[in-house]
Amino acid sequence: MTFTTIGRTVNRAEGPDKVTGSSEYAADVKRPGMLWGKVLRSPFPHAKILNIDVSRARNLPGVHVVITGADLPDARVGRFLRDIPILANGKVLFAGEKVVAVAAETPELADEALLLVDVEYEPVEAVFDSIDAMLDSAPVLHENMASYVGIPQPVSGINNVFAHNSWSKGEIIAGFDQSDLIFEHTFNAQMMHQAYIEPHACVVEVSDSGNVQIWANNKGPFMLREQLSAVWNIPKTNICINPCNIGGDFGGKGSFMDVPLCYYLSKWSGRPVKMVMDYIQELMAGNPRHPGVITLKTGLTRDGKIVARQAKVVFNSGAYGAFKPRVHLRGADHSGGPYNIPNVLIDSYMVYTNNVPCGHMRSPAKPQVGFAVESHMDMIAKELGLDPYEFRLMNILKPGDVSPIGESWDGIRAEETLREAAAAANWGDKKKSLHTGRGMAIADQSQGSGQSEASVAIDNNGIVTLYMSLWDTGTGASTVMRQIVAEALRVPVDDVNIQIRNTDAIDFESGPGGSRVTYTAGQAALGAANLLRERLALLAAEYLGSQTEVVEQAEDGSFFDKDRRDGSLSVKEVAARAVSATGDPLVSDMRFSSPPSEVTSYAAQVAEVEVDSETGEITVNTIYTAHDVGIVLNPVTHQGQIEGGVIQGLGYGLMEEIITDRGVISTLSLGDYKIPTMPDIPELVTILLEPAGGQAPYQTKGIGENSNIPVAGAIANAVFDAVGVRITDLPITAEKVLIGLKSLQGSDSD
Repeated sequence: MTFTTIGRTVNRAEGPDKVTGSSEYAADVKRPGMLWGKVLRSPFPHAKILNIDVSRARNLPGVHVVITGADLPDARVGRFLRDIPILANGKVLFAGEKVVAVAAETPELADEALLLVDVEYEPVEAVFDSIDAMLDSAPVLHENMASYVGIPQPVSGINNVFAHNSWSKGEIIAGFDQSDLIFEHTFNAQMMHQAYIEPHACVVEVSDSGNVQIWANNKGPFMLREQLSAVWNIPKTNICINPCNIGGDFGGKGSFMDVPLCYYLSKWSGRPVKMVMDYIQELMAGNPRHPGVITLKTGLTRDGKIVARQAKVVFNSGAYGAFKPRVHLRGADHSGGPYNIPNVLIDSYMVYTNNVPCGHMRSPAKPQVGFAVESHMDMIAKELGLDPYEFRLMNILKPGDVSPIGESWDGIRAEETLREAAAAANWGDKKKSLHTGRGMAIADQSQGSGQSEASVAIDNNGIVTLYMSLWDTGTGASTVMRQIVAEALRVPVDDVNIQIRNTDAIDFESGPGGSRVTYTAGQAALGAANLLRERLALLAAEYLGSQTEVVEQAEDGSFFDKDRRDGSLSVKEVAARAVSATGDPLVSDMRFSSPPSEVTSYAAQVAEVEVDSETGEITVNTIYTAHDVGIVLNPVTHQGQIEGGVIQGLGYGLMEEIITDRGVISTLSLGDYKIPTMPDIPELVTILLEPAGGQAPYQTKGIGENSNIPVAGAIANAVFDAVGVRITDLPITAEKVLIGLKSLQGSDSD
């Protein structure tokens, strides 16, 4: 198929505004008479609130409102599970929980007012470890958990477990009975922040009539509107969320954060209120990636064929579950990996603890589980005396196979992806330098489903405008939408603009998440453009004096009579005549609800590392990353998603960790919380398989998430290959490797 716009690198439409600083973000919004909101947070991870004295703060000139939990309605908020109070009332469950809020004329005055608030706490027993929290002897953190809106029913019956999910296939007991060998290993994954540059921010303005205008860096404004309607007990039609740029998401900008509280500050002050978190607050009270404890038990035949896999995955959710769009993390269902396993049982537990509440991050739960699965595979291969690559090939899913949880995918390309990665890295070449090693890992990511709506209009100058309520989180979604419309209409992409509308414009839009943007929103944009193209073709036939069925469109976009070929009309000419006749642009609309995806995409990676045997320092020299793709819509943004995901996976594997001491976070700046910088970036080699059919427009597939899933596992396996040290607790730091090296030396001396 020949394309005019698809497959081309198109510059980002919003690029000039972003680099010149004229793009408006939530923190940039200014409203007449606007106040600043700030919050006082608990220093204790678990404590009773005995008394709050706000009298001095309320008497400070320039302070308009001071609110405590006792002042607010008894309501809880959440994306699905509504379990978090707007302000703590009676007790706090994590160090960083909001206790008092103020609105003042300036940020400085708001800070000064908070210093005048006196809170008396009584610390009580806390629990921080998710396994400990499940014990009957652990303190019960949510006495009324069963009453929460969104809690799975019946409740789990396990202390502090608010969601227990299971997936199974075959007969697990029979599978282990049929196994000649059984291996069991436990892995720990750390807490990780999304590290977006822009912190959470919002502006809320409540009118005298009760209507609410909101500016927030939230990628799911329609879902946010539903959450706010529920907690404020006002109709959704009274709430309008206005678009603004989002300075990075990686899953973290789907939460409501300060918006519910900001509403009351605005309502009671009678003024618009702005709240902006700083990075101390982000790291203390954001919604980071969940820590996890993953135990895998695998049964095999003597020749290495996997017969059974049992997994227990325990996620430390922190004090609340409100930040998750589901109650559970679906990524636990990948505990079987992309392998053909006939007997599987997976149990996943979401556990309350007195830590910062966790939320979603790029490919939720899959990097944690992927690290465990791919490390486990190498550990088994080592014990069996098999090459890790050959062991994977023996068990990899092939076309027609059913996944470990019973899914049937079309066009499975796991084996081809794995082979491409191995070939690029010259896996069969056994020559290597001292203390260098290679490790591989593979994972898959299907596209999520949702609902989207688009309108495409063309004016008398042939300028096309795409109207959507899809917030771009910085991935280039708006640019890809323009390309889809330009290709459908066969007009230059520079003649296509996109206008993002507020939540009053349509009923619902799922927004970004789950690699679904192109699959869902892209189909809405394509459908609207195709409808407009059909209208233009009908008009062209009329203007040419031809029958509709003989009018075709050339590659340059012009309409012509294929039987006569004595004249043609450009898209602009057809639009000009039509618009001049009515005075209004031609507009077509499309609402699209995507069904669950029937395909999944694979990513296989090989990491090459060097380990300093004196210090344990790890240098990742090269990462080969092979991807099962569809048609690539925009090569630069596509490659950007791959490389960004790999680098994020590198940070997860080697250095990124929110460190807590009895619930109190010590990594409260990006100086303490280490993320990869330019010197850390290895050579990145990307291999794209020949495009295979996807379900998104023009047979493309999602690319946003899967490149960050296998990285940690590949690095862990490479470190073992280099120096024989097996790290089962992320991140893989020099200190852990050095301890492992010393342990090996001690064993050798014995």
